[in-house]
Amino acid sequence: MRCFDPSALKKLFYAILARNGVCEDACFHVSEAVIQASLRGVDSHGINLFPHYYAALKAGRINARPRFTPVRTGPSAIVFDADHGFGHHAGAVAMQAAVDSAKENGVGAVSVKHSSHFGAAAYYALSAARQGCLGLCFTNTNDSVLAYNATKPFFGTNPVCLAAPMADEDPFTLDMATSVVSMHSVRNCLRTGALPAPGQAYDVDGKETRDPAAVRCLGPVGGYKGYGLGMMVELLCGMLTGGPVGPEIIPIGARLDTPRYLSHFFTAVDIARFQDPQAFAQRLRSIAEAVRSLPRADPDVPVMIPGDPEKRCFRQRLVTGIPVDDALYRALTDIDEAFAGALLENT
Repeated sequence: MRCFDPSALKKLFYAILARNGVCEDACFHVSEAVIQASLRGVDSHGINLFPHYYAALKAGRINARPRFTPVRTGPSAIVFDADHGFGHHAGAVAMQAAVDSAKENGVGAVSVKHSSHFGAAAYYALSAARQGCLGLCFTNTNDSVLAYNATKPFFGTNPVCLAAPMADEDPFTLDMATSVVSMHSVRNCLRTGALPAPGQAYDVDGKETRDPAAVRCLGPVGGYKGYGLGMMVELLCGMLTGGPVGPEIIPIGARLDTPRYLSHFFTAVDIARFQDPQAFAQRLRSIAEAVRSLPRADPDVPVMIPGDPEKRCFRQRLVTGIPVDDALYRALTDIDEAFAGALLENT
């Protein structure tokens, strides 16, 4: 398996975006976000998506130099127009605005409209947690999750993400789609030749399929409960911004010359307004250790809390690099042959 040097890869992403007219802040956040996701093992939302982002930029969907328009509508409320720029850039700026508002008022909430795909939600929630806040973020996407007991989808995979500071380790992070698996994971199956697991994917008629080429939609996590969570996310995103929802949103791979008008929602809560921050972080660490030390049903499988697998993967991939399959390697070197020089020598 080939593996990329994360630092070299990040520089390449930045350089490629910059020479295509992308503003400096967007170059930074797109490069940083996709590398962070892949280092954490979230391959569905990491470097695998860079060829898509590049194609969407070249086709005109993404505005390389957006003019963000934040409007404060109350002490803790901001409506933010992303001007169809990279979602990673808009999301980072919006979450920082939420944090700044939380430090001033206790809580900050930012509603983002006219945006694009923002990658892994943890990128934004983690930034808030590292500044002493609870960070929450949500995004909508096109119809891709079966309505409970229906044969057609309506809402998207609409993720839920929360991060919180922990003592003596990286923040606690829950970052999950409201579907049993993300659509990008299924697309990765199509590229790598793997098969979706049973009960994950469905075709255009709402029938279960394990053929990744036939997948049209996914099942909700937890049945009707997961579908309810997906609708909750849409209330926070498309409904609060007045933007498109579910079937009104253009699928990620369609009409790359047309903006998707995605909506996001970011909230930061200043822990210091409620609890001593150090005591909070220490107590969360104690809770985590209590869960991790529970008796194991399978002695060979550790008991973990959300975010533990990503933390382990991050430590490992900092040393071994980010793995890349043949199809993704070809897609990246088709963009720029310099990607071949970003491989680690021992792979």
